[in-house]
Amino acid sequence: MRHYFTILSHEVRTLLYSPSTYIAAVFFLGVMGFIFASILDIYSKSPQETPPAVVFFQFFWFPVLFMVPLLTMKTIADERRQGTLETLLTTPVNTAEVVLGKFTAAYLFYLVLWVSTLGFHYILQLHARDLRGLDPGPLIGGYLFIAISGLLFISIGIFASSMTRSQPVAGIFTVVLLIIVILGPRYLGDLSALNSSTLSPFKGALESLQISTHVEDFTRGVVDTRQLFYYLTGSTLALIFSILGVEAKLLNG
Repeated sequence: MRHYFTILSHEVRTLLYSPSTYIAAVFFLGVMGFIFASILDIYSKSPQETPPAVVFFQFFWFPVLFMVPLLTMKTIADERRQGTLETLLTTPVNTAEVVLGKFTAAYLFYLVLWVSTLGFHYILQLHARDLRGLDPGPLIGGYLFIAISGLLFISIGIFASSMTRSQPVAGIFTVVLLIIVILGPRYLGDLSALNSSTLSPFKGALESLQISTHVEDFTRGVVDTRQLFYYLTGSTLALIFSILGVEAKLLNG
């Protein structure tokens, strides 16, 4: 992995110069700012038992569906389209270093965008003159969930980008995969056909994969090792498939 940090620094510079990065950042902050303002408006009209931070993180899936594709769709697909990926891999750099370097750069930008939303909570505390407005427990749990789940979401985007030469196709493929992963288990678990005793183990498995439940647990301070295993294993498998996908595409020309 000698060349990993070289590739990482190059990818960070590429993201800094890419218009899609700033489109994602502006759109993300605008959407999350609107969501946060809407939450505060509801709380200002009637007291709520649930801390604002808990409600804020329940909307994590919406920006993820457009932010992750914008950050990852160009990573490998554009390199393959321009023919620079093949040239890069003729140097003393292996496929794993390339994929991991691109993954890490996108993941770091993903974290930076989410960390910037701390400003919303700071403004709330500043104007409310109340330290409880920051809700340190749910905030810490919520951002921990964002960091851990982001590993899976970004690796899915990298995998989608490794499957095609087209950025738009990679972006659409990423959105489809994210919808399946984030919303799929929730709606499948609600099917009445799964209420039979025969399919109850399958329903239980789907319930354990519901990411909406995971974010609720994290914001309550409950960190389940099974959930950690799910995100770490899922991201690892997605990156392995990305590496294999790139190598297969190179062999097939």
